[in-house]
Amino acid sequence: MKYTLGMPKQVFSGDDALSNIGAILKAEGVKKLAIFTDKGIQGAGLLDFPLNEVKKTGVAYEILNDLPPEPSYTQAQKLVDQCREYGADFILAVGGGSVMDTAKLSSVLMTEDYSIKDLLDDPTRARKYIKTLVIPTTAGTGSEATPNAIVAVPEKQLKVGIVNNAMISDYVILDAVMIKKLPRKIAAATGIDALAHCIECFTSNKANPFSDTFALEGLDLILNSIISACDDPDAMQAKLNMQIGSFYGGVAITASGTTAVHALSYPLGGKYHIAHGVSNAILLVPVMKFNESECRSLFAKVYDRCIKGDISTEEAKSQAVIERLDEIVKHLDIPKSLKEFGVPESDLDSLVESGMQVTRLLVNNRKKVNPEDARKIYLEIM
Repeated sequence: MKYTLGMPKQVFSGDDALSNIGAILKAEGVKKLAIFTDKGIQGAGLLDFPLNEVKKTGVAYEILNDLPPEPSYTQAQKLVDQCREYGADFILAVGGGSVMDTAKLSSVLMTEDYSIKDLLDDPTRARKYIKTLVIPTTAGTGSEATPNAIVAVPEKQLKVGIVNNAMISDYVILDAVMIKKLPRKIAAATGIDALAHCIECFTSNKANPFSDTFALEGLDLILNSIISACDDPDAMQAKLNMQIGSFYGGVAITASGTTAVHALSYPLGGKYHIAHGVSNAILLVPVMKFNESECRSLFAKVYDRCIKGDISTEEAKSQAVIERLDEIVKHLDIPKSLKEFGVPESDLDSLVESGMQVTRLLVNNRKKVNPEDARKIYLEIM
């Protein structure tokens, strides 16, 4: 078995991690900085923290913020074009997964030789042209660590991942001040997304010693921090644990890959615009129950590492892990049914058809998912 691990060049975390921005820009000789964000981040005052550090350097910058949640590839392309027209020589991304993904795409699209549409058809064309520093404002998508960029493809009513190692960020800053005031609803959904990354990568057909190291540590941090991080605005250590756990989940993705939770969630975002983290949260427990027979020993290892109770049998440990996941989703008040999003049962066939197209991830699932299996899983959340 062969396996590889991709990592950002440098990752800064801990107290006052944002103070490293000036040194990074100086080391890279930055003259024209493009700052990717969105209007929600800017309106909440979160951009001010890194922007104050940028202003100290005197570097010229332009803020690119016209990005909606869950953008289509054409919406993301607009920001890419603005970045190219500005002539940026370095990119700073401040935001959640969509902001970071668009910034990463821009780093490989500073040429007119190809577009995001072209990369959807052939991701291998991507070549890095300018470097990136990403600062996540959720914990999270793990995009700060991955070679992936996810965009909606309206004509397919699906979200599609563009994957190329050239898109791995060069620099990452994890500073808990960026998520201190994150609304509980967003903290919960993005936190479950990070949790899903870790447990999916650990149980993936592509799992290996590299991914297992990061996935298990990420699970330990997230399972034991997510509730306090979401419930208590002042639980800064729990929030930092979530940031690091989310980052570890992203690293695990580079070495392994997500499975049926993410595969079946893509149509929910692509057609119904359900937030990515919420889609994964709705599907997490049903898919883990489906996978249990093939992942029992792995779930037992998760129990021994992250829960550490007095249960002795492998089967009971496995069930305890699934129950813990269910308890977390319920506690965080994440919807458990698609009814809340107006998804009719009459759409079941199209959901199954779209979900089964995500073969890039379905092949990673340890238990094979056929169309009838997908139908039963979707029915469980209808």
